[in-house]
Amino acid sequence: MSAGSGRTAGAVGADGGATPRVQRPPAEVRYADELARLRAEDTAERPPGWALSLQAARRFILGDERAGIRRKFVGDPSLIDRALVTLATSRGLMLVGEPGTAKSLLSELLAAAVSGDSTLTIQGGAATTEDQIKYSWNYALLVAEGPSRRSLVPAPLLRGMAEGRVVRFEEITRCPLEVQDCLLSPLSDRVLALPELTGDDAMVFAQEGFNIIATANTRDRGVNDMSSALKRRFNFETVFPIADFDTELTLVVAEAGELLRRSGVTVEPRRDVLEVLVTAFRELRIGQTSRGDAMERLSAVMSTAEAVSVAHAVGLRGWFLRGEPGTAADLVSCLAGTAAKDNPDDLARLRRYLEQQASRHAGGQWKELHTARHLLPG
Repeated sequence: MSAGSGRTAGAVGADGGATPRVQRPPAEVRYADELARLRAEDTAERPPGWALSLQAARRFILGDERAGIRRKFVGDPSLIDRALVTLATSRGLMLVGEPGTAKSLLSELLAAAVSGDSTLTIQGGAATTEDQIKYSWNYALLVAEGPSRRSLVPAPLLRGMAEGRVVRFEEITRCPLEVQDCLLSPLSDRVLALPELTGDDAMVFAQEGFNIIATANTRDRGVNDMSSALKRRFNFETVFPIADFDTELTLVVAEAGELLRRSGVTVEPRRDVLEVLVTAFRELRIGQTSRGDAMERLSAVMSTAEAVSVAHAVGLRGWFLRGEPGTAADLVSCLAGTAAKDNPDDLARLRRYLEQQASRHAGGQWKELHTARHLLPG
């Protein structure tokens, strides 16, 4: 496993034993070799403060087969171009879309390409405070010495501005409006005030390379809508679900395979099982069969990311319970946890799908899916 930025995904301890592996290293660690090669070969002009040029950052995200750079995001290449150009301007980048469309992954890849560090992350939520975004205090030092830079504990926004790095703000619309609006001055004036301090210490001015990538789910619209003042400081880009079946299937097979290998599974997932999985997800997502017949759609999120999670669970179930890759019957057992998250009626809709639609598809795995419908709980 590659290492970078002082972090390792796995290491050997002093006693010679392997230390536990990080479950999911950040992008700059997972792809450290690729980033190092791109930096070494990058002769194009770079925006001030950037680790890579726009061309090299684009290759890092979209891949370059001739150079051995893996494609990491499946989507519209022009979206990547617009996102990179936005990050080179004085506006922040807002990625919006349905849950599970890889907005967070894209923000991570963009931050790794631009700054070489994707870990300056704020997780938005109802309990998120300005202290978690900007800065807080070491209260022992604060009481002993009073407010000073030594007693200051920087949060991601202050660090990103001081170090000239990209800050990621996940699920920004889950935060209260007054918390969201603490970004106004950093985005417009590129300055963060520290009113507890005096003199030169009372202001932090953004260094070259600083910007903000925020994400928001369209399903959260209306929870805490952004103020018009904050919206004006972002360029909005929509991340759409994968439209092409073969592309989505290839992605699910690849991502599930990687997750299974990291989980200790030594066999590859069955493509015919995952083909059933992706087809079912697409039909339940849009409310239409692949034949064009109308059907009930689920209110639950049936995204590509959810399909990968189910494929991972199917492979784990098959391997660790029976020593095989997993079947369509395992798929039925694993689907319930995805379908019944938001609305109890979704479980009944899924049951009707398995009873009425699965039997109309050809193939042995579809027959097994239909036969195993009784495995749904309830």
